[in-house]
Amino acid sequence: MVLDGLDFTLAERERIGLVGPNGCGKTTLFYLIMGLVKPASGTLEMFGKQISGEKDFRQIREKVGFLFQNSDDQLFSPTVMEDVAFGPLNLGKSREEVQTIVNETLAMLGIGGFENRISHKLSYGEKKLVALATVLAMQPEVLILDEPTAGLDEAMMERLVDILNGLNLPSVVTSHDMDFLAGVTDKIHGMSEGRILPEDQASVHSHIHVHKGGIYPHTHSDLG
Repeated sequence: MVLDGLDFTLAERERIGLVGPNGCGKTTLFYLIMGLVKPASGTLEMFGKQISGEKDFRQIREKVGFLFQNSDDQLFSPTVMEDVAFGPLNLGKSREEVQTIVNETLAMLGIGGFENRISHKLSYGEKKLVALATVLAMQPEVLILDEPTAGLDEAMMERLVDILNGLNLPSVVTSHDMDFLAGVTDKIHGMSEGRILPEDQASVHSHIHVHKGGIYPHTHSDLG
């Protein structure tokens, strides 16, 4: 999906949710922010600086934590310890510092003791938490989460809500679950055909439904 005249700003301490059908441009927007795709036109400014090349994006990736929709795209080392340690080691942290960061991050997510677990043998939900740990171990200033609830059961979604609300980080989150977005963001925007829609066109409800004639269909789950 090509973004079409998109104008997007994330302010300090903002937590924004994006909802829309597959192919509307949500993931493309995230890839653009992380420098995984390049814009054909327009400008990109982050942390008060206009981004113009790979050198700038390397600095951005140290500050912006990006959780991929598929955890298998994020976990590539044999063990959980190695996966979570990879980012801090690349930032130049000492092995002693990294060990502390890994232990504290896993404990914060409720998966302390996972250090020697084999990453590819974890359950789907466990992989999601370890993938999030790899992001948080980098101590980012901003979080970008692409469909973090995809494939998760209700208990794991509730756990994720508690974790994200405890981080107090500015974030942009996409999900097809409006109740989840309402629980972890301050405002929700719809996306359609490469454009971000006004906030008042994304309404939050508490029942499962599809809007007839609406801009995009969405579902809800009961998070209590």
